[in-house]
Amino acid sequence: QAPMVESGGGSVQAGGSLSVSCKTSGLPSHFCLGWFRQAPGKEREAVVITYTSGGTWYSESVKGRFSIAQEFHKRTHYLQMSSLKPEDTAIYYCASAPGGRDSCLRRRGPTDFDTWGQGTQVTVPS
Repeated sequence: QAPMVESGGGSVQAGGSLSVSCKTSGLPSHFCLGWFRQAPGKEREAVVITYTSGGTWYSESVKGRFSIAQEFHKRTHYLQMSSLKPEDTAIYYCASAPGGRDSCLRRRGPTDFDTWGQGTQVTVPS
């Protein structure tokens, strides 16, 4: 089973809400989790970095609109998106990185993460 599998993407009108999930397998109960997105023609960017036992960083572009949740017993983590905008259209990925909380919350780039899900498309038509 793949270590990280996303699901829940789709198309939603501007202003709407959507949640994507990341189910993990074989990872520690607490780990460094990154949510990234990649829009067509753009580089992959971090939107949320969190250490699952506490501590979260949000990019300015999503702060106040995106949040995270988790169900540890299901090994599932959620990116909850609201007030969606057309510029949020992208493939969304979850990823994990080794190390503890302090190093986790300093990570920002895709190369800082070594395990990736397959991605799920989120589309917000203009």
